[in-house]
Amino acid sequence: MSSQPANSSTSSGEQKKDENRDHATSQFDTSLSQRDDDSSDELTNSNPDPEAFVGHKESDSDSHQAGTDNEDLERDAVETYDPIPEGGDELTRYESSAALSRSLSRRLTGADKLIEEANNTDEPLPKMGGDRPYPPGLPDRSPYAIQFDGPLDPLHPHNYSLIKKIFFTASVGLAALSVSMGSAFFAESQEVIMEKFHVGATTATLGTSLFVFGFASGPVIWGPLCELFGRKTVMVPSTFGYVCFSFAVATAKDLQTIMICRFFAGFVGAAPLVVAPAVMADLFSAKARGTAIAVFAMVLFGGPMLAPILGGFTVKNPGLGWRWTSYFCALIGVLSFLMNTLVLEETHHAIILTQKAEKLRRRTGNWGIFAPHEEVNLSFREIVEKNITRPIVMLVTEPILLLITIYNAFIYGMLYLFLTAIPLIFLGNYRFSQGVAELPYLAMLIGIFFGGLTIIFFEKRYNRAMDANGGKPVPEERLPPMMVGSFFFAGGIFWLGWAGDYADRVPWIVPTLGAGFIGYGLILIFLPCLNYIIDCYLFFAASALAGNTFLRSAFGAVFPLFARQMFESMQIKWASTLLGCVAIVMIPVPFLFYKYGRRLRDKSKYAFVL
Repeated sequence: MSSQPANSSTSSGEQKKDENRDHATSQFDTSLSQRDDDSSDELTNSNPDPEAFVGHKESDSDSHQAGTDNEDLERDAVETYDPIPEGGDELTRYESSAALSRSLSRRLTGADKLIEEANNTDEPLPKMGGDRPYPPGLPDRSPYAIQFDGPLDPLHPHNYSLIKKIFFTASVGLAALSVSMGSAFFAESQEVIMEKFHVGATTATLGTSLFVFGFASGPVIWGPLCELFGRKTVMVPSTFGYVCFSFAVATAKDLQTIMICRFFAGFVGAAPLVVAPAVMADLFSAKARGTAIAVFAMVLFGGPMLAPILGGFTVKNPGLGWRWTSYFCALIGVLSFLMNTLVLEETHHAIILTQKAEKLRRRTGNWGIFAPHEEVNLSFREIVEKNITRPIVMLVTEPILLLITIYNAFIYGMLYLFLTAIPLIFLGNYRFSQGVAELPYLAMLIGIFFGGLTIIFFEKRYNRAMDANGGKPVPEERLPPMMVGSFFFAGGIFWLGWAGDYADRVPWIVPTLGAGFIGYGLILIFLPCLNYIIDCYLFFAASALAGNTFLRSAFGAVFPLFARQMFESMQIKWASTLLGCVAIVMIPVPFLFYKYGRRLRDKSKYAFVL
């Protein structure tokens, strides 16, 4: 046996690996032979000189050029590559091209600036160790970069089965519902908190406001992290943390514990607010995405509409009480945690390619194979400096994002303001009992439902506009529903406020109908904002939505703090008149974006002009 050749003892697994490596190597050799590249000569020359070694690194000049001109790469690509491959969508052009995919990943991680900073330092290169010289330079890495195998690649989330998409969407949608319900469910405990802990109305309102402040700050971290490490990696700890802090609120013995845990429940649990739309952008092409986001928005707004009704009956039930408002939220959170852990799979395209590259490296033994997203490893400091700050930087420097977010934030703040206004009207003026006084929220929910159907109807118009534009998205065509909704929203505010202030002469159904028009206009404004931001920023959608969520949730946290004082001091009709006038002033916003949005995108660093 000792005389047998060594390779005869190789295991079947090693033989299979060798076969895979040989097959992959032959394919790479064929690809390389078609390239007129002088880099093959570099492999035959040993170069121990550190400065020469630097020159042989993966094209530092190319990296520097990418760093300076990277923001224009996608626009240049429009002229270089076919607009939309057959069967693909607006992202297929980038994800099916190794060069463009690498560029997008570098922009996402901030790698170009890091490489440029590394090359501009005077610090000497580290030694190889063992008195060894620096190795020879390597050839161009491009042939070793993996990509999706065309628009019909079964690995691409757009090509998942409908059942799979529904389950993934339900997982992140349920998480968003549990968190959005948590924001308003606890609000019904305000009177009990005032009585039990001997505090005023403003202090008791902090239970809601601090939760929504957590909404504002959490996505700033979760958004960039999900772009770097994937959607599921973020969703699992977020839903788990939300469950823990919700149970902590339910079992708290003092007011300060309630307030602190309410903030962290919102902060830690806020990931679904930005990750859920990002998952839907991963799963659906532009033509189907509008409908998917419409369903998500109805869920997101359905939570704050249903929660006050459920919370009102929960608090007044002697067998349950105010603590069960948090117990119920935690139990829904447990279900969402289980679904995101056991059902949800990774949908972020860049991470899927990274997993594919790792599988190829293991099976072929070719360490040169890589995915664009893993090209540069980031330290914790670099993640904070280059990525965590991106949502705020985008919010401040991107006129599109800032202006549309201000309008969106006002609408979102109004949603939480009506958590106070509607009970004042029906509990105070109409003398309804707790729980019954919150039933008019159903009118807003019905309005939101019909608004969602209206937006789905508008999707046909948007798809025609896409077809006329060569299959490329036209973000401004998302705005017509917003134009319609701005009038309904302003009119509904006047209707609800003036009708609700004359309870002795006006039947309860009249202000309730006004609430329905508010819900209808609210969703027609809010949803196109989300779709417009996603269409504009595509690859950076999670960061853009994080910036949007930060500002809008800040409005949602502040509005309830002055709502009671405003409606009681000014009277409901005049406070509603003030809010309605602000809504009228903002009516031109979608019209202005429809006309000038394209010009703003042309000047944007992050927006895509396809």
